[in-house]
Amino acid sequence: MVHRETEARGPAQPHAIMAATLEKLKDRVICVITNDGRNIVGVLKGFDQTTNIILQECHERVFSTTAGVEQVPLGLYIVRGDNIAVVGEMDEEADAALDLSSLKGDHLKPVIH
Repeated sequence: MVHRETEARGPAQPHAIMAATLEKLKDRVICVITNDGRNIVGVLKGFDQTTNIILQECHERVFSTTAGVEQVPLGLYIVRGDNIAVVGEMDEEADAALDLSSLKGDHLKPVIH
């Protein structure tokens, strides 16, 4: 069923949907997977209309098949919107319970559009 308001305005623009989603995640810990397979975790401090995001107190998690997860501190960091594949909220309690030094895994492969 289509609402009359939607009919008048047309379908919602993807950037409007993303902006509304990101607004709900401000000042929360999020995980960003980039198109080149990087895993970056930090506090979402801001974003713009092209989905560039600003992360504070962030670090990159580097996975390895031979050693535990290495956490590389990045501090304040900007991720370009066109390089973002996935954004998700972190469950801080579940994340704190993980022993990252014992986790092993392959690097993520780049996203191909």
